Amino acid sequence: MGSTSGESDGESRPSEPVFSDRIFTVPNIISLARLLLVPVVGGLILTGHLVAAFVVLVGAGFSDWLDGVIARRFNQTSRLGRFLDPSADRLFILVTIVGLAVQQIIPWWLVVVLLAREIAVGLCLPAMARRGYPGFPVHVAGKAGTFALMYAFPLLLLSHLSGLWGEVAWVIGWAAALWGVFLYWAAGLLYLNQFREIVTGRVQPT
Repeated sequence: MGSTSGESDGESRPSEPVFSDRIFTVPNIISLARLLLVPVVGGLILTGHLVAAFVVLVGAGFSDWLDGVIARRFNQTSRLGRFLDPSADRLFILVTIVGLAVQQIIPWWLVVVLLAREIAVGLCLPAMARRGYPGFPVHVAGKAGTFALMYAFPLLLLSHLSGLWGEVAWVIGWAAALWGVFLYWAAGLLYLNQFREIVTGRVQPT
């Protein structure tokens, strides 16, 4: 994830990462592999192989952390990584919540709440692109929300287990999911405010 880190308030900051045009970097390869696992985890959930889906999601979460560490440590941040990394996260979240809803592990209203945020932010992107912005700079609230959701859903997959482990997974999973939804929407509102500042000319591309 860290390959997408960085914020902008319209001023240049020397500490901001410089994104290169490199394609074949280790973080990009890890992000691409994570993208390829999206249909795998979707198929596992829909076919009822929930423990296997849990393992894949945990591995994806670890790889998400790993590519960020590598990107920062070895200066391998790139424009492609800035796109691939959040795209993989969003697709994992989308496929997982739909699968969990189909399996009746989570209610459909949770799917609607998360999709509404993605649609609200996504509708701003074409107008931003016309003004020279490739997308929103990642905010810490969005990263924290994504992190919470990426670890809430694997736990909810285990909530079907009988006994203490299933109950603990259900409680912690729902606590993380609700916190993640709050942070996800908090970041979304920050992005929408950034969009308002851009379209009103208060912020200019750097």
